[in-house]
Amino acid sequence: MTNDKGPLEILTATTKRTSERIANQTQGAMESYFGWLQKTMSASPWDSTDLNTKLLNYATENATAAFTFVQKLSQAKNLQDVVEIQTEFVQMQIETFNKRAKELGDAVAATTKGRFDKSSN
Repeated sequence: MTNDKGPLEILTATTKRTSERIANQTQGAMESYFGWLQKTMSASPWDSTDLNTKLLNYATENATAAFTFVQKLSQAKNLQDVVEIQTEFVQMQIETFNKRAKELGDAVAATTKGRFDKSSN
């Protein structure tokens, strides 16, 4: 008797290694993106304002949510899992969008009010 692995075990191991490599590459790309984004945002006219901080945090959260979604999706075992993961992600994105729209509106109003108050003095 030989200890040869069957085709399914080989495929599973290969898929796992490939997924781990892609996850590592994606994480490296995300870290580079966030570094670039932070440098870019610090050069904006709203450098140290609440608005700038919120925008940077939102971009980070969006990318993290998308990465987590893809990871969960890759672990789906059947179509029902895919539908549940997709539905959960879309609902979360809608809730997040509504919350952020209000927060951004408030931050923009505060930032522009602060700018106008400084210029009228």
